[in-house]
Amino acid sequence: MGDAGKLVYDFSEGSRDMRDLLGGKGANVAEMTRVLGPERVPAGFTITTEACVEYMNADRTEPEGLERQVDEALARLEDHTGKRFGDRVDPLLVSVRSGARESMPGMLDTVLNLGLNEGSVEGLIVATAGNERFAWDSYRRFVQMFGNVCRGVPGEEIEAAIKERKRAAGVSDDTELTVADLKALTGDFKALYRERTGEEFPQDPREQLRQAIRAVFDSWLGDRAVEYRRINRIPDEWGTAVNVQQMVFGNTGERSCSGVAFSRDEITGAPEPSGDFLLNAQGEDVVSGVRTPRDLAELREAMPEAHEQLMEILRTLESHYKDMQDTEFTVEDGHLYMLQTRGAKRPAQAAVRFAVDAVEEGLLQPEDALRTIDPDSLDALLHPTFGRDADYDVLARGVGASPGAAKGEIVFTADGAVEAAEAGREVVLVRPFTEADDVAGFFAARGIVTAEGGKASHAALVARGMGRPAVCGVGELEIDLGERCARVNGTVLNEGDLIALDGTLGVITTDDVPLVDPEVNENFETVLRWADEVRTLGVRTNADTPEDARRAREFGAEGIGLCRTEHMFMAADRQPKMRAMIMAESEDDRRAALAELLPHQQEDFEGLFEEMRGLPITIRLLDPPLHEFLPDLEEAAQEVERARIEQSADLDELEHTLERVHSLGETNPMLGTRGVRLGILHPEIYEMQVKAIVRAAAAVRERTGEAPHLEIMIPLVAYEKELATMRELVDRVFAEEGAEGLELSVGTMIELPRACFVADRIASVADFFSFGTNDLTQTALGFSRDDVERGFLSRYMERRIVDRSPFETIDRPGVGWLVRLAAWTGREAKPDLKLGICGEHGGDPESIEFFQMAGLDYVSCSPYRVPIARVAAARAAL
Repeated sequence: MGDAGKLVYDFSEGSRDMRDLLGGKGANVAEMTRVLGPERVPAGFTITTEACVEYMNADRTEPEGLERQVDEALARLEDHTGKRFGDRVDPLLVSVRSGARESMPGMLDTVLNLGLNEGSVEGLIVATAGNERFAWDSYRRFVQMFGNVCRGVPGEEIEAAIKERKRAAGVSDDTELTVADLKALTGDFKALYRERTGEEFPQDPREQLRQAIRAVFDSWLGDRAVEYRRINRIPDEWGTAVNVQQMVFGNTGERSCSGVAFSRDEITGAPEPSGDFLLNAQGEDVVSGVRTPRDLAELREAMPEAHEQLMEILRTLESHYKDMQDTEFTVEDGHLYMLQTRGAKRPAQAAVRFAVDAVEEGLLQPEDALRTIDPDSLDALLHPTFGRDADYDVLARGVGASPGAAKGEIVFTADGAVEAAEAGREVVLVRPFTEADDVAGFFAARGIVTAEGGKASHAALVARGMGRPAVCGVGELEIDLGERCARVNGTVLNEGDLIALDGTLGVITTDDVPLVDPEVNENFETVLRWADEVRTLGVRTNADTPEDARRAREFGAEGIGLCRTEHMFMAADRQPKMRAMIMAESEDDRRAALAELLPHQQEDFEGLFEEMRGLPITIRLLDPPLHEFLPDLEEAAQEVERARIEQSADLDELEHTLERVHSLGETNPMLGTRGVRLGILHPEIYEMQVKAIVRAAAAVRERTGEAPHLEIMIPLVAYEKELATMRELVDRVFAEEGAEGLELSVGTMIELPRACFVADRIASVADFFSFGTNDLTQTALGFSRDDVERGFLSRYMERRIVDRSPFETIDRPGVGWLVRLAAWTGREAKPDLKLGICGEHGGDPESIEFFQMAGLDYVSCSPYRVPIARVAAARAAL
């Protein structure tokens, strides 16, 4: 926290330790000023996040004293620079930028060249030795940006005015417009401002600054920022800081430029710096994606001295922060200025490469290197790519802006991507260039393609942050948003057509390219080895097939935490036998049908046990209600009606099926006859499954000399007597089958609140608990997962009743407390009780941190989440 009542800090007063108060940008600019010196970092001041919070809490009213403190800071900045705000000879111009604690690229607002008016534009001409074109280019940019950001003048109207001026002038690039053109364009923008606001464009620089500060505060509450925070789990109550900084200009001529530079390659993590720049341009030109920039390597030829200085500064900053850096720079008439630095958002492959290289270079220790990796981002390393031998025709090439491959139907709008994803269709978002308002479409799409922009464009930054493959700057791509089509090299692409992209290679194609599953590379293996040395949580997998088990073991799974036996009955050759068992009128008939199922069940288990021999396997006995294996009631009724009309010989059988479906039907089957209740009513079902398990384990041991450690799990237990009854059954079958030498544990899935409250009683007859947090969340919150996610959950998140789905990340105060209670009381009764979790939360890094704290022994997740869980468990231990 800062000094009481102090809402404004000069850059010289801050440091990186003040991130919560000054925001990431303000804290880093202050730190960079200390490290590089004031000659490299333009001076300025930061309005704190506390000021923003006060503004929001006071219904968008500026805090008392803020205006006075801003005026005082502005006076100090004038004294430092020797320039005056609004001066007609040598005016001080400033940029006004946001700066949240966590980087939110493109989500919050920025205003450049603030302080220009009809008088100071003439002063800028004088101060730059008569550079009239530069002065009017800066003024038109300011009027354009101020109108859009501060007063909502639509961007498409502004772009239309620019296009019309270029058309009238017979030029194709903004830099070709003459001074007269720029004066006229500034007038066009002022007219748009007047039409939209009913006011004249403000000429008082202090009023301009006041409105710009409000606009940045307001942008924290904008739809795009709110959506970005929801997706990236950034708290609304943090607020944003506002940074007011002396302008330096990259658009004064050919000895000037603006750019973005990474201390290492932002795509691969290789130790060579990378980035983009544009000559005679301001920073917004580089990141907006409207102009395609040049590669940073070309700066060596264009401006050798500035390039050399920049390379040295990148090394200095990376060494100081001990992390890969993302910087913005401007060269003004040959002098290099650094405008900001931050930890670089990078895709998984770059994060892993940097971590390994940083340890090898002595920059970091392995534990520190693990902290630089976002476990969730590693998902991108575990997704498909184009196969090296894939045969496809490249339709066009662009900049490989975010790695990975994807394919799907073309959509041209963010809203279209969201609608398609909600309908279960895989889509690729294709845009001329993207803007902050497209963020929801990024989240919904499988991949992104843009006609313009480079590695530092909005599309590239957001795609990398979200782990979406992206190809940007596809120059041949002509997109007609009105007609919902695109043309490229003579090919017309309509909405709904298939497109595939490889964000590593930077190519797009209309061929249906097979996507190849990735392999864990040497760097990733190194990171996983570090993680395994640090973590205390075990990591298992949820697997029902040998293929899943094999893949999970390759990814480092230490066993199976959940094998759902019901999935084994879904195969086409099993369903008739399963239905015969359910349709049986007597126990004898049911046992006969089960005897036919037993060899299939045993065969399935043998494949699974062979892949996991020597490791623990938790097998959940049949859980779902029996009616799930029969036809749907409506479907069965239609079959009977059709048979009656056709006078089919199958009518009696179909009527019997319909009658059985009716008899098994329940008002709320998920809370009805399922799990342990099914085993108690029909013990012969569980007997068959246990026989299959024992025989399969014995067969695998005989073949390989090694069997898994068997953990038989009874689902949906609420009473200790339920588990005791089923344990007697399991022990009896084991003895009857002569299972000497096989390791056996019997436990239960904890998925009901009552089980959590009486965990000490249940523990008395259990060897282990496995928390089924999917159903525990449903039963604790009274939520039906599918209905909630289709229904009101999105509205709950919009209203901030919940900040995320409780099915994605554990609800710590509610469901999490039940887990802690059951873990604590269970171990009070039985200290050596093994505790695990096998719900979807087992692969979620934030939930894994909670399970570490709750004292669990292991987490279990889907095969492709196993590496993520290993790294997340290590970070949780650290």
